[in-house]
Amino acid sequence: MRSIKLVTSALLAAGMSLSSVGVLAADTTVRLMHVDQNPDTGAFYNDVARRFEASHPGVKVEIQYLENESYKKKLTTLLQSPDKPNILYSWGGGTMRDQIKAGVVEDLSAPMDAKWRESFMPAALQAFTVNGKVYGVPLQLGQVGFFYNKELFAKAGVDAASIKTWDDLLGAVKKIKDSGTTPIIVGGGDKWPLHFYWSHLALRIGGKAAFDSAMQGEGKGFASDTFVQAGTLFQQLTDLKPFQPGYLGATFPQSSGQFGDGKGAMVLQLNSMLGSMKANSANKLGIPEDKLGWFPFPAVAGGKGDPTDTLGGMNGWLVTKGSPKEAAEFLRFFSEASNQRIPAQKGSYIPVVNGTQDAIANPILRQLAENVSKSHYHQIYYDQMLGPSVGAVVNDISVDLATGKMKPADAAAAVQAAWQRANSTN
Repeated sequence: MRSIKLVTSALLAAGMSLSSVGVLAADTTVRLMHVDQNPDTGAFYNDVARRFEASHPGVKVEIQYLENESYKKKLTTLLQSPDKPNILYSWGGGTMRDQIKAGVVEDLSAPMDAKWRESFMPAALQAFTVNGKVYGVPLQLGQVGFFYNKELFAKAGVDAASIKTWDDLLGAVKKIKDSGTTPIIVGGGDKWPLHFYWSHLALRIGGKAAFDSAMQGEGKGFASDTFVQAGTLFQQLTDLKPFQPGYLGATFPQSSGQFGDGKGAMVLQLNSMLGSMKANSANKLGIPEDKLGWFPFPAVAGGKGDPTDTLGGMNGWLVTKGSPKEAAEFLRFFSEASNQRIPAQKGSYIPVVNGTQDAIANPILRQLAENVSKSHYHQIYYDQMLGPSVGAVVNDISVDLATGKMKPADAAAAVQAAWQRANSTN
C-alpha cells in the first residue's frame, strides 16, 4: 500500500502549487504474511525487515504471522481485502496455479533478472515457474520423514537404522507398543499430517510414473492399483492402533508439543517439526539434539519407486497483484545468500539459495538437504500439488482410512473423482 503524505494546507498558504514542489514524502508499506511459529524464524524475518528499511528510507515492512490452518482457511478472504498482504507464504503446486489463473498474484519474471534466478537451486526455481514465467521467490525445501526419540527407541529395543522396509516399520511399532510407549504421534485434527502416510506409500509403490500417469488421466488415474495398495498398507499400520489417545482432535502444533514432551516414540513430519516441537513443548526446548534421530520413510517390497525419492515441499513467497515494486525488492534482499545463511546456521529451515548449504549446522537438517539434492524425484505434498479442492479430499480420505471408515478402493476412487471434477472445470 502506497500513501503520499502532503502538507496541503501549508503549501496553499505559501501560494505554492502541488506540481511545483513535487512529493515531500513517500511512504510505502510492504506486508508479509507467514505461517512459521518458530520464534527464531520470526526474529530473523523481523531483523531482515529492519535492515531493509534502514537502506530504503520511506519503506516500512510489516511482518505478520497467522497459524498454518487459519492461514489456509482465510487466504481467499485475505486476497479480497483492501489490506491484503503484499507477500504471501506459498506451498506452490495446484494452489499457486489456481491463484495465477485467478489473476491475484504478480508475474515476477521482469524483476527477477538472471543474477537473481541463478542464485537459487534449479529445482526450487522450477517449482515457482509456470509456462515459462516466474511467479514466486523460493524460500526453503523440506523432506518428510520419521523423527524419533532415541531414548524411547532404546527402551523398546528398536534400532532405527534397521527400519528399511514397511514390514520393518510395522515390527518396530509393535515392539514400541509392547514397551508401554505410544509408537507414533500425529496431528490428526489438521488431517494433512495423516496424508503423509498414504501419499508416501503411493510414492514407494508406484514412484514418479504412477503419479504422472494419474495426473494425465491415464488408465484408472488415482483409482489405480498403486493408490489402492497405498490405502491397504496404511490400514495395516492403523490396525495396530499406533497413535496417541485423542489424535483425531490434535492439531499439528499440539502434536509436535506432545512429541517434544516425550509422549510418543516417533512422528512422521517435515523439518519444521524441529521448531514447532520447541515452541509447543512444555519446557520450550523439546527433545535435546543428541537424543533426537531421523530416518526416511521405508521402502515397500516390490515397489517401483526409487528409494532415493523424497516427499516434501519447495516453499516460497508470492507477491499479490497491485503490490508496490518494493515487495519484490525486499524479497531480493531477503534471499541474498548472506541473509539466508542465518537461518541455515540457526537450524530454522533449509534455504534453497546457493552458497548456504555449508552453513547448515543442525545434523538432521543437513542430512535432509543432502537427501533432496541427491533425490532423483522430489514429490511435492499431494494436498498442495493437486490443488485445494483435490487436496482437501486427499486429506479427508487419509483420516477415513486411518479410522477405518473408508475402504482403500473407495478412498482412491474418491480422489480420482475429485481430480476429474477439478479438471473438467479448468
